[in-house]
Amino acid sequence: MHKFTIKAILISLLMLVSVGFTSEVAAFSGSSEEEEEVVEKGPHNGRMLRQDGFAIELSIFETGVPPEFRVWVTKDGDSVAPEQVDLNVKLTRLGGVVDDINFQPENDYLRGDMVIYEPHSFLVTVTANHQGTSYSWEYDNFEGRTEIADKVAQAMGIETGIAGPATLHQTIEVYGELKWPPGAQRQIKARFAGEIRKVHVDLGSSVKKGEVLMTVESNESLKPYSIRSPITGVVTDLFSNEGEQANAQVLLEVTATDKLVAELAIYPTDRAKVKLNAPVELMISGFDTPVRSTIDSSLPQTRSDQAKLYRVKVENIELGLSEGQFVTAKVEVNTLEVPLAVKRTGLQAFRDFTVVYAKVGEQYEVRMLELGEQDSEWVEVLGGLEPGTEYVTENSFIIKADIEKSGASHDH
Repeated sequence: MHKFTIKAILISLLMLVSVGFTSEVAAFSGSSEEEEEVVEKGPHNGRMLRQDGFAIELSIFETGVPPEFRVWVTKDGDSVAPEQVDLNVKLTRLGGVVDDINFQPENDYLRGDMVIYEPHSFLVTVTANHQGTSYSWEYDNFEGRTEIADKVAQAMGIETGIAGPATLHQTIEVYGELKWPPGAQRQIKARFAGEIRKVHVDLGSSVKKGEVLMTVESNESLKPYSIRSPITGVVTDLFSNEGEQANAQVLLEVTATDKLVAELAIYPTDRAKVKLNAPVELMISGFDTPVRSTIDSSLPQTRSDQAKLYRVKVENIELGLSEGQFVTAKVEVNTLEVPLAVKRTGLQAFRDFTVVYAKVGEQYEVRMLELGEQDSEWVEVLGGLEPGTEYVTENSFIIKADIEKSGASHDH
């Protein structure tokens, strides 16, 4: 198959996905080209409902109180005493939950007996009885809601999870440097003065414990003897050559590279939070995968900048790390078990709220959250979301963008 043909097929598939997404969304939220319904507002900025000369103004009142319904009634343009009207409002929310609200007279209006919690998104059913005549209305009052077919959501990379308990690992970010641990570097000298007859290694050579490094001929006995490596490691310095005299000087240096220590600088503001054996995640330049370890010890003295050094052991057998490399570390300072949490990747801004998008069937709707503790992955939810709710965890910005496009407003 020609490359041009393959490219044409791919473009066609992308166009089909795009058309499918647009049509599926438009089926619920309506095209931006459609005319929006004109809602009549009353003197109290509430929604006017009229039938045969009988009219009610249904308003959500939230000045100084939690949101509640207040209703003013007229008949043929004249005010009707609230005591003369029996009123009920049912709010059917996404998922089938129904808020059943009754009303009592107060001053010149009827006052609902239930808080209208966020989101103010529901099917509204109003029934009223006045002097033996019944009236009824029904309308949609959706906000922060849209519908996307599952196959389209999958193609767009929208993922969901179930809200429930989580373990929060709270961390602080600190910086440090890799060092060789004490005893890792051995400076090797000759036992007896003599001539270096043979150097068996080069700078950078890997050596095993007991391996011959040099052969020296003793000045006294004129017999050769071997200088062997006391450890397994790498030749990191070579100070002498064949034919030279080996006296009391250092001939070469071998460093054990299987272990390193990350020395992390902890300043006074964070020092009380850091405990021995606390988990640590080290990010090292040039390495995609973090290195995990724990706080092993700390040095008693502080530096001139008042930082104290905390030490983290790093196994280096397969990593190829070196002394002097800079590290960024996340030190765990607290662990919390919370009964309800959501992933930070699912959070979005909606009006003045932080929200996630709940999923019911193929419909998505905002849930305004009251948040508590958090870590790098999870945020505790104190209110606004029921445990067990399916919500969007990845690519939630797609839901937000579609809701904003559809213009689902906050209508009182």
